[in-house]
Amino acid sequence: MKFRKLTSLALVAVLAVSCLAGCGGKEDESSEGGGDTFKIGGIGPTTGSTAVYGLAVQHGAEMAVKEINEAGGINGAQIEFQFEDDENDAEKSVNAYNTLKDWGAQMILGSVTSTPCIAVGEETYNDNMFQLTPSGTAVECVQHENAFRVCFSDPSQGLESAKYIGENKLATKIAVIYDSSDTYSSGIYEAFSAEAKNQGLEIVAAEAFTADNKTDFSVQLQKAKDAGAELLFMPFYYQEASLVLKQAQGMNFDPIFFGVDGMDGILDVENFDPALADGLMFLAPFCPTSEDEAISTFVSAFEEEYGETPNQFAADAYDGIYILKQALESMDATPDMSASDLCDGLKTAMTEITYSGVTSPEIKWTADGEPEKAPMVLQIQNGEYVELQ
Repeated sequence: MKFRKLTSLALVAVLAVSCLAGCGGKEDESSEGGGDTFKIGGIGPTTGSTAVYGLAVQHGAEMAVKEINEAGGINGAQIEFQFEDDENDAEKSVNAYNTLKDWGAQMILGSVTSTPCIAVGEETYNDNMFQLTPSGTAVECVQHENAFRVCFSDPSQGLESAKYIGENKLATKIAVIYDSSDTYSSGIYEAFSAEAKNQGLEIVAAEAFTADNKTDFSVQLQKAKDAGAELLFMPFYYQEASLVLKQAQGMNFDPIFFGVDGMDGILDVENFDPALADGLMFLAPFCPTSEDEAISTFVSAFEEEYGETPNQFAADAYDGIYILKQALESMDATPDMSASDLCDGLKTAMTEITYSGVTSPEIKWTADGEPEKAPMVLQIQNGEYVELQ
């Protein structure tokens, strides 16, 4: 099964407005409690260059809310869900948060991307509002006690990638190309480099690029090739990775290619030959082709509802809503509780639950908001994503 292209520009425009799922509620209800529904606010980009991520999160969360409400809700109470667009901009993300506060949000799912998530995190901390980000990977996204995440952090991706390469003896001579202007990429690289030493891996070339120079990788690739690299580690996004793979072929450089969760989507890049990605391995939280019953059920339902295969962002958000449900139920929460009281309860509840969902069969959380779960490594084989054991 190939990933279908996520949403067309026309559909993005239609869906850019804020979405309310579940039961209708009073628009002026505050977060002081007193209502008969749990109000969850979502934040992420539904317009702009990163809308593909925000829309996936919005849709994954909406599906979970719908399922939960149809099954009786949380402790017998329904959920209202409202999603606000932040265009992947920190200031607009804070504005979106304020809009959700005015609406009466009692907890936040988001923001989707790291920089806006950090900005919103300062506001939720000051308000003692519980925040669960499905996909904010920067360390600072969960720097405060009220913030938790579903996904791996940037350093954990680097650590787990190096461990997997070392423990499975994929290679000993490693080259790295990374984006020094991006905290996501540089954070993963730093953690990878540190763990590589523990795994007996030799980094023979470490070459950087920046946001202003991310179309020509010939110099970096030549240095990796000349250094005899057996594996090329790519801690960045699929758009740049597609160019790296194409240019590597042009210079007859064929190492093992290994990436991180930013590789998700590479098969759908326009004017890219998917065959070039054959054999690419990458760390990921979700495999849509898995035969696991829970995952296949989620994928089928998502495809039926939205006409596309869910990506990891949709899966993380789907799990995120169910994680909130489990934590709220474990603390016997009621919708008339204030956002602050819910936050105080959730800080403890999150460290006491064990969750099983589509992104992992078992997730636990530490008090610092980080998930504890086993990493998943996917490989592209004949145009399909295959989970490696």
